[in-house]
Amino acid sequence: MAGVAPDRLDRPLSDPLVARLFPPLPTGVHWGLERTERALASLGDPQDAFRTIHVGGTNGKGSVTATVASVLGAMGLRAGSYTSPHLRSFRERMRVDGVALSEEMLLRYSDDVRAPIERFGLTFFEAATVLAFHAFREVGVEVAAVEVGLGGRLDATNVLHPLVAAVTNVAMDHAEYLGSTIESIAGEKAGIMKPRVPFVTAEPDASVLALFAERGRSLGAPLFTVNERALSEIDVTRERTRFRIDTRSWGELDVTTPLVGRHQAVNTALAIEILEHAGPALRPERDDLLAGIRSVRHAGRDEVREIGGLTWLFDVAHNTAGVESLVDTIDRLDLPRPLVVLVGVLGDKDWRSMLPPLFNRARSAVLTVPPSAPVERRWDPDAAARAVSAGAAPGGAKIAVVEDFTAALDAARAQAGSGTVVVTGSVHTVGSAMALLGIDPLL
Repeated sequence: MAGVAPDRLDRPLSDPLVARLFPPLPTGVHWGLERTERALASLGDPQDAFRTIHVGGTNGKGSVTATVASVLGAMGLRAGSYTSPHLRSFRERMRVDGVALSEEMLLRYSDDVRAPIERFGLTFFEAATVLAFHAFREVGVEVAAVEVGLGGRLDATNVLHPLVAAVTNVAMDHAEYLGSTIESIAGEKAGIMKPRVPFVTAEPDASVLALFAERGRSLGAPLFTVNERALSEIDVTRERTRFRIDTRSWGELDVTTPLVGRHQAVNTALAIEILEHAGPALRPERDDLLAGIRSVRHAGRDEVREIGGLTWLFDVAHNTAGVESLVDTIDRLDLPRPLVVLVGVLGDKDWRSMLPPLFNRARSAVLTVPPSAPVERRWDPDAAARAVSAGAAPGGAKIAVVEDFTAALDAARAQAGSGTVVVTGSVHTVGSAMALLGIDPLL
């Protein structure tokens, strides 16, 4: 199955900065790495000026990328992170020492990359990737943790020659682009493997691990795995996740991350394993490792906030596996009741599987359409409400459809009273809600 550059899937969310950074860019599916490689070559291959760690996977790859970068920064290195998509501001994608690059910096460096972007016909995600690598070189980044945009094999970030490559997990998502089976999707994600480069994964499925192992043998890339069963005393609260893990380099660790959820314990363990194999120069001391994990920030991932006497839980779960992690977190937290779910899903997602677990835990649900969602990918919340209601058990969540997003947020807030609103379904939904509530992911 062929891979896909994520320009169509990673359209810039509403941010006027994007129009100032880039010329009008092509949309639609564009295959291959050639455009990105040529643009980077014309700039002197900035991606080769710093060391990199490459992180792919279906879910959790942004959290792992942010955690690795945070630890590298705690070591005193000038560390960059490149993640996507953003919630509100394009600046969220590119951070150095944990701080987003300024608008002025991005505008200055965008002038440098504009000519090759136009000459080689780059898509939005390709252009953003070239800008990130150029900016990192210009500001003196020593090492960068880089998140795959989509898939892996033909993702624009796969021009890298990293010290470690990692895949968090493999689940059904973007099947129309990556393949209709777990094995085909895993094959695309395994495309970030490089000869003789350590490959790390937390994927538990034996058939996927066998595929990774076979690919690794053909490339001489050693395979290392993280098993959730190796974690103990996992404890999840609204503010943090704690667990214990036994490591080769640091012995037994008592780890605390501000990222909330049992799945974040696994993501953090994967970040630790990545750092075990990044080489002596990037292997942190015990105190730096734990301090970097404690200080990581990655907004919109099971993020709990108190606003106006109401509890809000924001999570960008956009596929069935993501929703399963979200509901596990809901079950572990002592959230004020009633629970109201504000959901906006993109039309090409499996909302039939995503919605019932959420509705089973809520008193009511409001289905809406986030304003930043691309028109061609907007779902029909009325059709979703009818389909889910038809198969719902008696006494389940009361479902309302409010297409106007502002009105939908107000309706969810009113229904929750002094309880909890869970905002989920897509990055667009969480970003739009944060904008209305005055939450800045950069702070």
